[in-house]
Amino acid sequence: MKLKFCGAAGTTTGSQHLLEVNGKRILLDCGLYQGRRDDAYEINCCFPHFDPKSIDMVVLSHAHIDHSGNLPNLCAKGFKGNIHSTHATRDLCQIMLADSARIQTHDIEWLNKHRQREGLSEVAALYSEQDAERCLRQFVTIGYDRPLLIADGVQLTFVDAGHILGSAQVLLEITDQDDGKQKRFVFSGDVGRGGNEVLRDPVSIPDVDFLLMESTYGGREHEAPPGVGDHFGEILRSAIRRKGKILIPAFAVERTQQILFVLHELFQSGKIKEIPVFVDSPLAVSATEIYRLHPDAFNDEVYQALFDKENPFGFEGLTLIRSVNGSKALNDLEEPAIIISASGMCEAGRILHHLKNNIGDPRTTVLFVGYCAENTLGRHIRDGDQEVSIFGKRMTVRAQIEIVDSFSGHADHSELLDYFEHMTGPKQKVWLVHGEPDHAVALRDALLEKHNGSVEIAKLGTEVTF
Repeated sequence: MKLKFCGAAGTTTGSQHLLEVNGKRILLDCGLYQGRRDDAYEINCCFPHFDPKSIDMVVLSHAHIDHSGNLPNLCAKGFKGNIHSTHATRDLCQIMLADSARIQTHDIEWLNKHRQREGLSEVAALYSEQDAERCLRQFVTIGYDRPLLIADGVQLTFVDAGHILGSAQVLLEITDQDDGKQKRFVFSGDVGRGGNEVLRDPVSIPDVDFLLMESTYGGREHEAPPGVGDHFGEILRSAIRRKGKILIPAFAVERTQQILFVLHELFQSGKIKEIPVFVDSPLAVSATEIYRLHPDAFNDEVYQALFDKENPFGFEGLTLIRSVNGSKALNDLEEPAIIISASGMCEAGRILHHLKNNIGDPRTTVLFVGYCAENTLGRHIRDGDQEVSIFGKRMTVRAQIEIVDSFSGHADHSELLDYFEHMTGPKQKVWLVHGEPDHAVALRDALLEKHNGSVEIAKLGTEVTF
């Protein structure tokens, strides 16, 4: 049995891991690498570590674009097998992959303008909306904890990861024909924190032999435990007193719905006065509708609210905006308002227009509620850069910048250690992926203090046999 690290090794995006077992090639995730446009295009376009036609099947942990976003490209380049996912993951991919295709088209126009100035030939978008739709025809969905034989001697079970709607740990129970041994292999996907305002907690998997584990927040702790809204509420109260706009760059899926739930509670309790709230993202609006279709993923409080005929993601004063004209009208707002808009890393989407129009105003608050990868606009703003480039124009940052990492969908260092500890079994070999180098090293060192097995940091393009 072999495992090749084809993406998200040494970085946090572009999740792709190729497992070869019993004569089958199983691709775990097929995500887009996200970073500088030129670099991202070169990395994403051509699958340098494998031939898409050689892949027998894909097992998808969840719908985030850094895990699912290159599936249409994979299919367009000749992959014909099944894509296994949970029901909710497939539903989210239906809107997220189409949205990704539109972003690809926009980005490639920008990239080609620069290539023309440099005398370089034009390049094509990675995939179209039609490619995204055709890719969906290859999905085969199953619920949590429903074992499915996907290859000779290979049984798949999805186990709740508590990260976003439909997110799963991948459990493969394998009868290895090479050595005749029974092996339990787990790919963590992205691990949730537990205590999420909306979702259930991650579920511990017993008797694990081999573990492919994320390390996004290795060596880092969130500044507050999950589910604590006091700091969030105080930032909002202070921003409202400044009588400016509150811009919240947020991932359209999970983070937006989580924020809406917390705002609902803050307004109901009177902890902050009600002000207009706008969700300015067609993708987020569609994702919120999909959330209501999957109550099986919700924690007890949200589950009960749905059956009490209460909308946990809606309240008076909330406006969901799909149209471009509706988005542009937000520029004319004079009174304080909360604008939630994608993307969370500020690399695309309508949040860019809101930042361009408001980041130079000291009354504005830009409130980050999630992780931003290196070299993204969001990371530059979070890190305190005094000038940033938006649509190719240098902008001075005068807005108040705030960060609330308690909303993070990723387990922090201590929570990753708890996740590992509650997972029983020998865990003979552990490979760390989906983390920048310093964070992977910190998590590896902490695991080795308590664990006698092998813990290695995956290196891009390398292959291990086990």
